[in-house]
Amino acid sequence: MNYEAFFSDQLDGLRREGRYRVFADIERRAGGFPRATHHRAGGREEVTVWCSNDYLGMGQHPAVLAAMHEALDSCGAGAGGTRNISGTNHHHVVLERELADLHGKPAALLFSSGYVSNWASLSTLASRLPGCVVLSDAFNHASMIEGIRHSQAPRQIFAHNDPADLDRRLAALDPAAPKLVAFESVYSMDGDIAPIAEICEVAERHGAMTYLDEVHAVGLYGPRGGGIAEREGLSDRLTVIEGTLAKGFGVIGGYIAASNALCDFVRSFSSGFIFTTSLPPAVAAGATASIRHLKASGAERALHQDRVAAVRRGLDAVGVPHLANPSHIVPVIVGDPRLSKWISDQLLDRYGIYVQPINYPTVARGTERLRITPSPLHSDADIAHLVASLSAIWSELSLRRAA
Repeated sequence: MNYEAFFSDQLDGLRREGRYRVFADIERRAGGFPRATHHRAGGREEVTVWCSNDYLGMGQHPAVLAAMHEALDSCGAGAGGTRNISGTNHHHVVLERELADLHGKPAALLFSSGYVSNWASLSTLASRLPGCVVLSDAFNHASMIEGIRHSQAPRQIFAHNDPADLDRRLAALDPAAPKLVAFESVYSMDGDIAPIAEICEVAERHGAMTYLDEVHAVGLYGPRGGGIAEREGLSDRLTVIEGTLAKGFGVIGGYIAASNALCDFVRSFSSGFIFTTSLPPAVAAGATASIRHLKASGAERALHQDRVAAVRRGLDAVGVPHLANPSHIVPVIVGDPRLSKWISDQLLDRYGIYVQPINYPTVARGTERLRITPSPLHSDADIAHLVASLSAIWSELSLRRAA
């Protein structure tokens, strides 16, 4: 087999479909977010980032940076091993306590990323509970899907955010069988929010565990940043709450929060936890500082929601269509991969605005989009420039279609 030819043919197929991914080479500026330097063949230019998952700009917060500098100076760069073999630094222990407290759970367990925490936890729980059946929301993230698939447990896909379909499926299962309902709070591409209370009611009625991914909600919602479940007073009804340190908290890492026994079970049996080098102490220290700040301060969350509303009002005023939802994610649906890439390129090249196009398989074919994520640090002038730029491009598209 000509392996190189195969690889090239597959990549050419992505290019023909308009799905080949091009990474923007940007350099974030501490203290200057959402400004960044864009490195390209013709040199460098300043751009405004409108698609970052550092939703609150905590990746540059002085308290976070100070904590990381202090830990780096005192502990060095790396953790030195897996959690079991010399890699449990005191900063990890403190961070896990903070996370347990954030979600009102007895314990928490750290992972190297949110992807790994979902994959490792779901695969471990579903594979080691005898006869466990997993019920997974149709729109769940790839990390959840892969973890469930890797477990080889029987699984059913229930209709997105549909407690009635979940109820029907659970009712048809053996009442004595272990069951795990896996879903998200804020769905990252459409920005819709799960009916958590209704799903919990259905799960409780059928004796099922619940596993809630709060990756796109922690830090952003709730009086202390504990996510949608905290905002709605539902944390105690969820078996497992999973989150990330890489979005609202602005650093890197993932975790679960649950009972002592469940966290210890995953710690003791999950290969994705056991055989992975632990997070650098400086990262753990920065995450702890971010969590503590957002537990005490609601200013970032309030301004964040204000900026989201301002962007939506601006897009409505100029007729740029965006998907309505109750969250902070503003999806501008384009519906064509090549056109999404063209609009993204126009924004970057002509207007100094960076918004990455989102294509299949991240979203379904025909729903390709620009995913705009306002932050508390985007100014009124930034918003006006974004809206005017998109309006000009949409007008240009209308003229091209008319011709």
